[in-house]
Amino acid sequence: MKCTKRSKIILIPYPAQGHVTPMLKLASAFHNRGFGTIIVTPKYIHYQIVSRLVESKDQTLSMPIPDGLDKATPQDFFAIEMAMENNMPVHLEAMVRKLDEDGGVVCMVVDLLASWAIEVANRCSVPVAGFWPAMLATYRLIATIPDLVRKSLISDAGIPQRLGTICLPDQPILSTEDVPWLVGSLAASKARFKFWTRTLDRSKTLRWLLVNSFPDEYIDGKQTQLAENSQDHHAPLVFPIGPLSKHAVSKNIPSFWEEDKSCLDWLDKQKPDSVSGSPIGRWVSPIGEGKVNNLALALEESGRPFIWVLGCAWREGLPVGYLQRVAMQGKVVSWAPQMEVLQHEVVGCYLTHCGWNSTMEAIQCQ
Repeated sequence: MKCTKRSKIILIPYPAQGHVTPMLKLASAFHNRGFGTIIVTPKYIHYQIVSRLVESKDQTLSMPIPDGLDKATPQDFFAIEMAMENNMPVHLEAMVRKLDEDGGVVCMVVDLLASWAIEVANRCSVPVAGFWPAMLATYRLIATIPDLVRKSLISDAGIPQRLGTICLPDQPILSTEDVPWLVGSLAASKARFKFWTRTLDRSKTLRWLLVNSFPDEYIDGKQTQLAENSQDHHAPLVFPIGPLSKHAVSKNIPSFWEEDKSCLDWLDKQKPDSVSGSPIGRWVSPIGEGKVNNLALALEESGRPFIWVLGCAWREGLPVGYLQRVAMQGKVVSWAPQMEVLQHEVVGCYLTHCGWNSTMEAIQCQ
């Protein structure tokens, strides 16, 4: 497609740091190829990143839509889901129709976790591609839900009916107890499963799925093979486009939270390859005081210098007097400039929660 000055691509991420970050990298890659890129986020996200986008001189335009979220309400998975389903579609549709008055919107790219926006694109008659910000294997596991139900391995509500194995080509064998929606209470697990089944249903209209992974992740993976191995003939054409970091022009991706740069000064004073880095995702719920306590003691007893990214909500599990006791050994911060930390010559070990972005960045910084 020949690109003109008016050719715009609208990108809709799921409103979490681990989803906005790769979407911004994708926007940067599109912009480098001559497209005007617009990333649309809920207001509470927009105001967290817009000033940092300006500071980083990123050419992607950030536009907010009302989200209806009460500032006093915890912005967890279920609150965000309700906002996306009930409040955001009408505002996004009005925005898309306004931006496309001159036919300038050539495509929308929608994070599958924000599947509500697929329906908006269809109503506006704008071509839409799905985006999966994680590894292809996780999408394949979600996409196998209809087969798991047909085989009576799980109920219509997503609850395992018997202990069974999930065998996907070229992937480790999983158990029905490993499915990703089994998080929290029974009610929470059922609600997460409903979220995923709705996502798959909306994705049936997609022709393309862009995946933030590399072609070799799926052995002998062909763009059509995913559909051929499924009884669902609505499977989209999959394009592995990662790792996105190698395509993005801007290297300074805005963070939702203020980065504590003092940790870089602390790293400068350590010996090469001596420091253990331990980040934990900020969006996920705290893992529990007991686990935080165990991890804290393990870092202390290692005897190695460490930098630990630990949000304030997680710190209740720290042993009494811990921060004072390890002040000479470690540095505990609420948020850090992760790529700068990983690239520092003194970081010799990286303990991660295995988020896909963190994993890819760690490999990149080897």
